[in-house]
Amino acid sequence: MKSPYIADLQPSQLVTGTFLVQSKDVRQKKSGEPYLSLILGDRTGDIDAKMWDNVDKILDAFDRDDFVRVKGVAQIYQNRLQFTIHTLLPVAPQDVDPADFFPASQRDLDEMFVELNANIAGIGDPHLRTLLQAIVSDEEIARKFKRAPAAKTIHHAWLGGLLEHVLSLCQLVKLVTPHYPHLDQDLVMTGAILHDIGKIDELTYDRTFGYSDPGQLIGHIVIGLRIIDEKARQVPGFPPRLKMLLDHLILSHHGELEYGSPKVPLMGEALLLHHLDNLDSKIECMRSAVEKDKLAEGNWTTYVSSLDRPVLKKARFLREPDNPPPAPPVSGSGGRTESMPPPRTQPAAGNVMADKLRAALSGGNK
Repeated sequence: MKSPYIADLQPSQLVTGTFLVQSKDVRQKKSGEPYLSLILGDRTGDIDAKMWDNVDKILDAFDRDDFVRVKGVAQIYQNRLQFTIHTLLPVAPQDVDPADFFPASQRDLDEMFVELNANIAGIGDPHLRTLLQAIVSDEEIARKFKRAPAAKTIHHAWLGGLLEHVLSLCQLVKLVTPHYPHLDQDLVMTGAILHDIGKIDELTYDRTFGYSDPGQLIGHIVIGLRIIDEKARQVPGFPPRLKMLLDHLILSHHGELEYGSPKVPLMGEALLLHHLDNLDSKIECMRSAVEKDKLAEGNWTTYVSSLDRPVLKKARFLREPDNPPPAPPVSGSGGRTESMPPPRTQPAAGNVMADKLRAALSGGNK
């Protein structure tokens, strides 16, 4: 069994372990000498790592997506845990268990797929239900759907993350749409299941997560529409106008043009899908930010670029006492400690203007 995992690392801990290289950059010190800036990962998370010395000897010995065995020390830097590498050696893929290194959902993938099919079976519209069944019964699509992450880094970035995100949205759809009886729950549910289906081919996830060539050139929205178009043609009599509404949900689910959405939501179902999708992803971002920052001191995480803010570590915040300790006494010029004088609540006596002001306020100025 692999040991240690990244989630178990503690500040000032001397570490010897095997990790997956998620990112590799060669940078220069002020002296002009090279150093390595890496992101090392396993199934429990990732950590920034730096190797400052003896870099020339191992610079070409490994690359991104390789396994390495490192020795060094974990430490807090800029309120985040960072790893300083002293020695590094490549490790052959056959010498590791892949399950130790790739972040994956804590839920069973097959059980989640059964739950997905149950949600599909509950859709009343026969055309939408048949379309979804045609998509998930495709063995190649099903295989990818079970494994794909929902994103490279931002939210649900683990194997099975896309399916977990979709199931979370399905639950939200069931909770929220009854509050708006004029909305078509079947349409929103179908949009929730299919809004990110293109990510099965947009992302690569054999080892580290990245973007495929179609993902870079076309993107998951267009890839998803192509999948839906192909399967909709296999459904006899699929209503063209219903297909247009479903397309609109896919095209508008990012909500704003500047966020990569070709269209903004133009009907209630599309607006609801966008906000539920945004809610689920942002809540997961906050949870993940706090989880990754749990060893650092203070009540706040570092700045989270995807949220454009830091995040409060609520549990730690609530553990602190409500009343801060009193301020220390001020040291006088003779080395004695003196109490600060109380603030004046009225002008000092002997001042003419102050006397006139007091008289006016008391009605004495006649």
